[in-house]
Amino acid sequence: MKIRFASVNPRKIQEARDFLGQSGIEIVTFPVRVVETQTEDLQQLVSDKLLDAFKLIGKPVFVEHSGLFIKSLNGFPGGLTQTFWDRLHAVRFSELIGNLDDPSAVARTLIGYCDGRKRHFFRGEVAGRIAPQPSSDTGFEWDNVFIPDGYDRTFAELGEGHNDLSMRKRALEALANHLRAN
Repeated sequence: MKIRFASVNPRKIQEARDFLGQSGIEIVTFPVRVVETQTEDLQQLVSDKLLDAFKLIGKPVFVEHSGLFIKSLNGFPGGLTQTFWDRLHAVRFSELIGNLDDPSAVARTLIGYCDGRKRHFFRGEVAGRIAPQPSSDTGFEWDNVFIPDGYDRTFAELGEGHNDLSMRKRALEALANHLRAN
């Protein structure tokens, strides 16, 4: 089975290929940059992104977006995590969020899939907290500041082991189950 993934992010594409490939699902990339609605509402962002991707491709496709939902900030930045991160970067992000009285956060991935008739959504999430300082300058996006519950190291420090905990993996797993069932 083949499925189209509208993304220009090589890391996300590789993760999707690695995980879905184990289920016999081949990723066909459609490297198109879809303008993202600037909203903290992850559901709205992914829904809009999915409709735009489907209009461009005209065939079944999925899109993905991940964000951090900070408890002390009433779920902010959510869908705006990338914008927030790009402005602050690791050190400032950790200084601001990791030193709050409650630095707990949920890392959430939402995948939207359009089969040509209907939109389907698949969520994966991991609870954790923001570190008071980044673990390093390496890692993907905010992997160097997010510590999953039950661990004392960031996603970046967990290396490839973080893939087993990944919110993206959980969302991809739900998508794979849906594709196999249909």
